[in-house]
Amino acid sequence: MNAAVVLPVPVSRAYIYEVPPELADRVIPGARVVVPLRRRNVVGIVTDVVGPQSSVGIALKAIKAAPDAEPALSPALLDLGRWLSDYYGAPLGLSLRALLPGPLWSVARPAGPAPAAERLFVLTGNGVDSLLERERRFKRSPKRRAAYETVEALGGSAPVSHLVNQLRLSRNSLDALVEQGLARIERVPEMRDPFAGLSSPPPPSLTVDQQAAVRGILDAPVDMPVLLHGVTGSGKTIVYLHVLRHLVDSGKGAILLVPEIALTPQTVARVRGVFGDQVAVLHSGLSDGERADAWRALRRGERRVAVGPRSAVFAPVQRLGAIVVDEEHEPSYKQASAPRYHARDAAAMRAQLEGARLILGSATPSLETLDQAAQRRIATFALPDRIGARPLPPVEVVDLRSAPRIPAAETGVIAWSEALDGAISGALERGEQVILLLNRRGFATFVQCPACGNVPGCSQCAIALTVHQTPPALRCHYCGHEEPIPETCAICGHVTQKLRGLGTQQLERFVGMRYPRARIARMDLDTTTSKWAHHHILDRVARGDVDILLGTQMIAKGLDFPNVTVVGVVDADTGLHFPDFRAGERTFQLVAQVAGRAGRGPPGGRVFVQTRAPEHHAIRAAAAHSVAQFAAAELPLRTPPYPPYPPRTGLVRFVIATDDHARTAELAEKVAAWLRRAARERLDGMLTVLGPAPCPLMRLKGKWRWHVLAKSTEPRVLGRVVRAWRAKAHRAVSVDRDPQSLL
Repeated sequence: MNAAVVLPVPVSRAYIYEVPPELADRVIPGARVVVPLRRRNVVGIVTDVVGPQSSVGIALKAIKAAPDAEPALSPALLDLGRWLSDYYGAPLGLSLRALLPGPLWSVARPAGPAPAAERLFVLTGNGVDSLLERERRFKRSPKRRAAYETVEALGGSAPVSHLVNQLRLSRNSLDALVEQGLARIERVPEMRDPFAGLSSPPPPSLTVDQQAAVRGILDAPVDMPVLLHGVTGSGKTIVYLHVLRHLVDSGKGAILLVPEIALTPQTVARVRGVFGDQVAVLHSGLSDGERADAWRALRRGERRVAVGPRSAVFAPVQRLGAIVVDEEHEPSYKQASAPRYHARDAAAMRAQLEGARLILGSATPSLETLDQAAQRRIATFALPDRIGARPLPPVEVVDLRSAPRIPAAETGVIAWSEALDGAISGALERGEQVILLLNRRGFATFVQCPACGNVPGCSQCAIALTVHQTPPALRCHYCGHEEPIPETCAICGHVTQKLRGLGTQQLERFVGMRYPRARIARMDLDTTTSKWAHHHILDRVARGDVDILLGTQMIAKGLDFPNVTVVGVVDADTGLHFPDFRAGERTFQLVAQVAGRAGRGPPGGRVFVQTRAPEHHAIRAAAAHSVAQFAAAELPLRTPPYPPYPPRTGLVRFVIATDDHARTAELAEKVAAWLRRAARERLDGMLTVLGPAPCPLMRLKGKWRWHVLAKSTEPRVLGRVVRAWRAKAHRAVSVDRDPQSLL
């Protein structure tokens, strides 16, 4: 007997291996096997068992091991892997690789044990909350202050190894902070289940709207996807949990997908409050051992509810009854590498394959989901009101072109309106909390020489380097390249440099000077690098230890702090004018979501949106908290006579990237010519080809980038295109079906 085995490499064909008699009962479709490949052993997945007659005359190598008593992939998951390969045009080997955690592809099958204990540097918070006290305590020790503020920005604690090795903080500075009593060192054991003991039960009773939504979802046909469209603060999570509890009580399993940033211990605690130890978390922030243990517990049926970001859609849940995709509009559900799947669409296919319910939820649904709902392909259930009948906060759109501002001498490059300033001051005087959104991290966007205008750029990417102050450096946000902040211009030697643009670090400094008694926390990609750092920051906010929380898009959704009465969008235009057809949609969703953080408690709240484009339909709709208003304005812009874009048409993006610009352009021309020839000769003209053209981010990580777009209103046409390209795939060309970004 022989077996067809697919390996985790960019190849679509299977390899044929001989099955030793002693392994015959384990070598079945979906099983992991260890096989020889050239001079090494690799793990593969059996996709079929074939008779010996298919390999007459060929000397086959034998399978060396079949390590699992049960197949790693069920028949439904194996079919899902094939669908990923066909729909997204990815090699089957890469599609199957996405279905299993990384440790399970290792021949050695490491358990991934964490160190017995970890040294954790923890701030004690003894008397340096205000800017005035900080100036006094650190007057002669700037390095110590920088270390203190770096850890503070990380949520108040971080592993010593991370601070010293990754952030390059001085051990002497850390030791001095401990001697001052401003910090302490703790030894924290690494647990295989970091969520053990967490439990936070939801409210015992449902609102009338929530009860109606639960009944409606459970009564809907199982094969009809549903959208739970609830305003911010309406309690969508409680509805999910009640529906899932009904299914789990009947012996079925469930998957709850959440955006990466929303997967905090608070979220897990709410789910565990309902399902207890039946919950398994699959998350990239866990160790290899923790992830492998969670996967095996689900595969064995010991745990029935999987919680995690996009890859949890492949969790081996037994008797799957439902998949929930919370915040279904989130772009983080799109995988950036092959297979470039969208978890929402993969969830829909898996639900179809396993006869499970699909539940989508959002306060600002994607236009794709709204379009399907309008066609009655998705049933919609609404939560139009907040819990407790609290009103949505009023939104004041501040026109930065004309609104009174704080003088530039005090604010520098920051546009700070008197309206926002007064609201923040009033909230602080009343002991209330403030959230400030600026969707651009760093201290400033770039450094510019005032003499010759030179802007230091990344040597590997066609973008300017971003200024960071903790620790000080110029950093590329795409490839990670880092270099010191220059004291003189590299071109003309001028001794002064001017900071241009605005980032969260610079905003933090300004806010600290403007409101010196306020306790401030910053939450962006730079302050949340350590495990659960965002959880520690949010814990401080929940305890009332933070007056002003500022940060990027990660503070815009999922936060529920009743004492937040003022939300400010410092610059709503940061992403509004990107050369991307989703720019308006992303801006609407971001502003609408962050606006929903205000007014969740008895004091109510207000929102201030600073912009230079107050008439833009995305800004106006977000200010009105109206998804319908946005869709009514945006959908016509994606429909002829305008160039059609999703959801009015399907889209495939071919990205060509090489080390040589001329070669990239030449290869892009060949891809475009191949597509046009296919459209003319094989697809009856049902394919529209745009390009080739340079990508907006023309150079990235040392590669020159061009792209070609293929559009069609017929999904089957795009399917034929991506499968045909898969057969002749070129290493320098990546294919992205249903792209979320054109940058």
